[in-house]
Amino acid sequence: MAYLLQGRLPINQDLLLMQKGTVMRKVRSKSWKKLRFFRLQDDGMTVWHARQAGGRAKPSFSISDVDTVREGHESELLRNLAEEFPLEQGFTIVFHGRRSNLDLVANSVQEAQTWMQGLQLLVSFVTNMDQQERLDQWLSDWFQRGDKNQDGRMSFGEVQRLLHLMNVEMDQEYAFQLFQTADTSQSGTLEGEEFVEFYKSLTQRPEVQELFEKFSSDGQKLTLLEFVDFLREEQKEGEQASDLALELIDRYEPSESGKLRHVLSMDGFLGYLCSKDGDIFNPTCYPLYQDMTQPLNHYYINSSHNTYLVGDQLCGQSSVEGYIRALKRGCRCVEVDIWDGPSGEPIVYHGHTLTSRIPFKDVVAAIGQYAFQTSDYPVILSLENHCSWEQQEIIVRHLTEILGDQLLTTALDGQLLTQLPSPEDLRRKILVKGKKLTAEEEEEEPEADLEAGQEAELDLEAQLESEPQELSPRGEDKKKKPKAILCPALSALVVYLKAVTFYSFNHSREHYHFYETSSFSETKAKNLIKEAGDEFVQHNTWQLSRVYPSGLRTDSSNYNPQEFWNAGCQMVAMNMQTAGLEMDLCDGLFRQNAGCGYVLKPDFLRDAQSSFHPERPISPFKAQTLIIQVISGQQLPKVDDTKEQSIVDPLVRVEIFGVRPDTTRQETSYVENNGFNPYWGQTLCFRVLVPELALLRFVVKDYDWKSRNDFIGQYTLPWSCMQQGYRHIHLLSKDGLSLHPASIFVHICTQEVLEEAES
Repeated sequence: MAYLLQGRLPINQDLLLMQKGTVMRKVRSKSWKKLRFFRLQDDGMTVWHARQAGGRAKPSFSISDVDTVREGHESELLRNLAEEFPLEQGFTIVFHGRRSNLDLVANSVQEAQTWMQGLQLLVSFVTNMDQQERLDQWLSDWFQRGDKNQDGRMSFGEVQRLLHLMNVEMDQEYAFQLFQTADTSQSGTLEGEEFVEFYKSLTQRPEVQELFEKFSSDGQKLTLLEFVDFLREEQKEGEQASDLALELIDRYEPSESGKLRHVLSMDGFLGYLCSKDGDIFNPTCYPLYQDMTQPLNHYYINSSHNTYLVGDQLCGQSSVEGYIRALKRGCRCVEVDIWDGPSGEPIVYHGHTLTSRIPFKDVVAAIGQYAFQTSDYPVILSLENHCSWEQQEIIVRHLTEILGDQLLTTALDGQLLTQLPSPEDLRRKILVKGKKLTAEEEEEEPEADLEAGQEAELDLEAQLESEPQELSPRGEDKKKKPKAILCPALSALVVYLKAVTFYSFNHSREHYHFYETSSFSETKAKNLIKEAGDEFVQHNTWQLSRVYPSGLRTDSSNYNPQEFWNAGCQMVAMNMQTAGLEMDLCDGLFRQNAGCGYVLKPDFLRDAQSSFHPERPISPFKAQTLIIQVISGQQLPKVDDTKEQSIVDPLVRVEIFGVRPDTTRQETSYVENNGFNPYWGQTLCFRVLVPELALLRFVVKDYDWKSRNDFIGQYTLPWSCMQQGYRHIHLLSKDGLSLHPASIFVHICTQEVLEEAES
């Protein structure tokens, strides 16, 4: 079976050496360093490891799990061990999602180079795979797992075991019949192509065949006109249907004669439905499609809280990896908590806790390197400065020397004008957000001053948060705390994002400027939305707001960001290291617009005269009805791989997140014992008042009558990016990674509600 891909893999000396295997040191910490034998399997797509050469091996990772490979000197951990191992012999395998990095030290520079170059070649190969190659790879992986004695062929017993692994509960006689049909060599076993035929017979899609025949006059093909009818009537493609039909036939019809005759076969039709073009997410929303020339405060900005943490905020690990991961996933506002460190070097960690510490200069270096790898639009450094005057000067030196021209140090065109610059104006610039001295303060002798920027509630939350205390409008402390002295050189680096304390919306209007920004704890922001949601909306049309999670969230859990986006808050900061529903919503919103980290707010949240109230919403547009027919599922993964005999009982839940009256959910019934090709055929109906703010989340769960239903996969997207018609939803894991080829097949229809939307 491995030949499916080996034929396309380049013959390469590095890969051949990797397939022989190498003993390397696996490093987890300064004290945990163990020798392991790593070997690239014959399929070229998985790496296994054993305690020693010839020992019992088990899977270590799949090439499709690997994001990138870094040299030893780029690894925090290996740099700390530089006296023990030469950095040139070390390298780091970085995985997609939240999986920990794998640090390895080879016995020679040459061995390290072999693995780094070989892995990079394979990662590049996997990244460039087309749909068919990805399916071949998935089948190859399953064949490897099912072929227990690794002889390159599968007996019926092995096939039965594999069916259970693949979530298929099948009548034994029927399974044996399919097996015999696929066994064209009549050897009593299935080899490569025979296994592919067996898989094809398993994955026939009667619901797609029925749809195909509904539009095809002869049941064999869709003519150009028939396909145009389908695109226009079902897929709501409108005027572009004719041109699009020709494009899609050319793209998805496998036979050359079909392409020449402008007809689409069943295989071509299925290819289209399973592709990006047949996806629920509108392909026109993937590239940069929004106006990027409006002031910064008109955008939602992908923002991170406690960015340095890769664990919880009481005793979790601080790491530059937190910044690298956040920036690579499109985050544009990162938080840096800076404290006095040893040897005059400032350090970053969560103050007054057991979280580990990292040098500030390492954080700045990582930000400088990764800031613009995913997006060219500006990065905001939300500085929480707890340092002495002397170490603040070191902060300034590191920022200016390491970031160089990337750091914005003066207003654009030398003046402040009347509104914030746009993301377009600030391309490839890093902005500092923090306390700034007034002109009078700069002239005075250094005075004790409160560090400003983010307010905290005066309770346990404040102590845990290490955010500054709120002041009264007259400037007296509500609760005394040690005062810090702000260094003028650090103050000077704050240009457009001067952190100021929030007292009231009225006070902000009378005393603050557009380049000043306030932060709100989640509790404070929730209360303000309840009490004066319309004023909060108006406030956010001219000033930036940052919302941060409660200090009581010691496990680094997240709040629901949607309620703050509803009020137009731009920087709704998330604990990005914590997977779950809340991060699915964040990823869902920022999936659009090239994942650049900036999403234009709806116009009624940008209008200074807006009367929109998120708690009592009346949309400027009409309410809509959403009708979703949940049809079928394809190749859903197991919840627990260790339980070979357990088959999932899947159900689909559709959740809508938006303004409070729109936030709801409905679910299908469950299908017993079938994760491979479950069929639901159920229709769910929703009425949505403010579709412009709505996010849809499709969740597949494994029904369990004894306890909570287990999570299988999900996909979240904004209403504005949703395509109507027959669509596949390609599921993602808890970490937001592809579960290819797992999907659900749905039909989506939206209709305007005839009467005006009312609260």
